[in-house]
Amino acid sequence: MQIDAFIRYLAAKRTVDDRALNRVVWSQLVDAVRARQAREQRPLRVLEVGAGAGAMVERLLEWRLFDPDANGVEYTLLDAEPGLLAVAQERLHEPPAWLRLFYAPISVFEYAEQMAQYPTMPRYDLLLAHAFLDLFNLPTILPLLRTLLANDGLFYFTINFDGATLFEPTIDPAFDAAVEAAYHRTMDERVTDGKSSGDSRSGRHLFTHLPAAGFEICSAGASDWVVHAVNGKYPADEGHFLHCIVEMMHAALRNAPTLDPVRFEAWIAERHAQIERGELVYIAHQLDFFGVAGAASTLRTFPPP
Repeated sequence: MQIDAFIRYLAAKRTVDDRALNRVVWSQLVDAVRARQAREQRPLRVLEVGAGAGAMVERLLEWRLFDPDANGVEYTLLDAEPGLLAVAQERLHEPPAWLRLFYAPISVFEYAEQMAQYPTMPRYDLLLAHAFLDLFNLPTILPLLRTLLANDGLFYFTINFDGATLFEPTIDPAFDAAVEAAYHRTMDERVTDGKSSGDSRSGRHLFTHLPAAGFEICSAGASDWVVHAVNGKYPADEGHFLHCIVEMMHAALRNAPTLDPVRFEAWIAERHAQIERGELVYIAHQLDFFGVAGAASTLRTFPPP
């Protein structure tokens, strides 16, 4: 997907993500961040990896994650695609006075390597990764991320795909299931720079991989994408979002050896037609996680909201 098209896709999925994010996990994050701000006599240091075009910063401001009367926030947006960060910088050109934004157009691997050269440099109080971890090999990316987070620092890892891509109405139950299985297989078999870089069940596997990498889970919950029309129309730009999802599947599976190519092209065409008629329902199962780095934490005693 070209960058301009990807930027529109990210904008279109904003409302989908807003509905999906787990409110129990979010509430636990808010309590912990506010408590940490009250405790620290300095600005809170925040890093978002895979920050994209800045939607998470906008969301955190709108949803009032941070206490504006505390000692400020220093927020670094990191993304390997400079074009996305340029859009973020344009959208976020007038942040509130208490928020300082920094932009790092670099991969998370390069950034961690640079940080490793300065072991006495303060690490981050809060680490964010939104719709990011399921693109990587978890045993590789998680220990690397842990090196960026201060001891007892907080993490908020959201929209981690977990093995279900569902469409209604059905076209052909057996072929629908074959398409879903083939699509998930592309995630499981994805290789980047010669290494495995995906997992169609990342969400559930994080329950094992996070503690192994030094992240203690304090709260977790479902954050499913659920997109459907109301009175024949999709909210906001969610019809475009659905077209993007179908085209992503098309691109991933156009040469899939397990799918009859003629039937698959017809299947893709019918899914697009269902969107145009306001009929398609799309559900993707995902999980959100909030917690703390290391085991020494009083956050484990936080009551449910």
